[in-house]
Amino acid sequence: MTAVTIAGQVAAMADAYAGQPPEEVMGVFAREQAELAAGGIPEAVIAAGAVLPDADLLDRFGAPATLHHAIGDQPAVVVLYRGAWCPYCNITLRTYQSELLPELTRRGVALVAISPQRPDGSLTMQEKNDLTFTVLSDPGNQVARAAGVLAAPSSQVRATQLQLGLDLRTVNADGTAGVPMPTTMIIDAHHVVGWIDVHPDYSTRSEPGQILTALEVTALDRTGQ
Repeated sequence: MTAVTIAGQVAAMADAYAGQPPEEVMGVFAREQAELAAGGIPEAVIAAGAVLPDADLLDRFGAPATLHHAIGDQPAVVVLYRGAWCPYCNITLRTYQSELLPELTRRGVALVAISPQRPDGSLTMQEKNDLTFTVLSDPGNQVARAAGVLAAPSSQVRATQLQLGLDLRTVNADGTAGVPMPTTMIIDAHHVVGWIDVHPDYSTRSEPGQILTALEVTALDRTGQ
């Protein structure tokens, strides 16, 4: 059976929507992706061996939650994504549901996805993609800041987003336009980062097979005691 990849689905989406929106609009996003890729991974990104600090989050219904409680006393894959408005994020989390979650469950590893959007955005993401893993909102991008992967669109990109009807300041829970660089972290039961994969170009993501391979080679403390 051929593995379902995120990259393959992104390529198919690009082919299907060629010319929609107009080329000048897509050119703005293409230039942004190229500039982000050229900038590389931020120097301040959290290193393997560091503890990912706790954060006050909101569940999909707006109830208070914390990062560490959501993970529990077990290893976890923590995914930082931009929001339900992002087509690449939808492809990614839908693929994690079908291709990654069953194997993580078998191994006793949690899967938690976090974005800066309001809780109703988290609920939308979970419902439209039939996600059964935990999806949380992070007002203020606390986790992205702690991981050193917080970014923001340029003024030109913001103007283009507004032209398309997307205002991140109303989508995000804290009224800002900040978004995380798409990031996947493997952390152990004591919340120590064992592996991190940052994608400055948000059109690319950690593939399920890549995450599972990293789990094999990452030394994890599987006891929260």
